[in-house]
Amino acid sequence: FLVDTGATRLATNANWARRLGIDNRVDGKPMVASTASGTSRGWRVTLDRVKIGGIELLGVEAAVIEGGYPTEALLGMSFLNRVRWREEQGMLLIEAKH
Repeated sequence: FLVDTGATRLATNANWARRLGIDNRVDGKPMVASTASGTSRGWRVTLDRVKIGGIELLGVEAAVIEGGYPTEALLGMSFLNRVRWREEQGMLLIEAKH
């Protein structure tokens, strides 16, 4: 993931979503995403779970953007708002809230 505090949701491109088994066209709702490079069509989905290290969250909102961008999955605020995070000595530390 690329941590993106400017991203409302966790976001990935359609190619990565397919590889991860996310069927956004069946389970998602169409949306228009505003990105740094303009607007793109996509799908709003809810991921059953997202696990990073020892932190696992259920029901995380995400966006699957059509095409090849973003090239890396973005860890947006739909995940970050549900954990504690801080910068310490140039590193980002993410911890469970409870």
